[in-house]
Amino acid sequence: MKSCLAEAAGTFLLVFFGTGAIIFNDLNQGALTDLGISMVFGIAVMCIIIVFSKVSGAHINPAVTLGLAMIQKHKTSKMLCYIAFQLAGAIIASALLKLLFPDHKLLGLTFPVVGIYQSFLLEFLLTCVLMALILWLDYQGIKNRVWVGFIIGSIVFFAAYFAGPFCGASMNPARSIAPALVSGQVKHLWIYITAPLLGALLTAFVLKLKSRFS
Repeated sequence: MKSCLAEAAGTFLLVFFGTGAIIFNDLNQGALTDLGISMVFGIAVMCIIIVFSKVSGAHINPAVTLGLAMIQKHKTSKMLCYIAFQLAGAIIASALLKLLFPDHKLLGLTFPVVGIYQSFLLEFLLTCVLMALILWLDYQGIKNRVWVGFIIGSIVFFAAYFAGPFCGASMNPARSIAPALVSGQVKHLWIYITAPLLGALLTAFVLKLKSRFS
């Protein structure tokens, strides 16, 4: 339960500060800019990993949790608990932002700017890169929380800055589900659920297959 609560808290912080930055930017005529929003997401991920990784691993992402489960890093029961608490933390964050900014209709949700299929492919590829980096860090045995947080936070920052204006660069179903449900804008939500999950699963499967034959 302690690790599940850590996942809920970490995902809450990610969604609250990350999508909160988008809301702030919208309400202040783009004062924060895409660079600033990307930095908020990257720094949030870095800090969350530093604080919570010792307790739960700081997945804060159902796609990452599912990918790690595929290579037997944790049991199915733990995977389901993690995902449930990640979603709960994210939804609470979006609900709180709705209370704070009731006139903001989108609440920082992700949506396809460049097109449905282009956005799907971008989300898929970005999640593959994110999952590959996480698994590589684990394979290399890098345990220093500050370094792990800095490296993963950096890739989140670069992905958000590069692809955020095109597709949102979610790479995280919980991050996209929460503002979509709270705002009632669920038309394109399937992209941000299926693409990250498939990207994480494919990357984990390839690694598992490679380790089996190496």
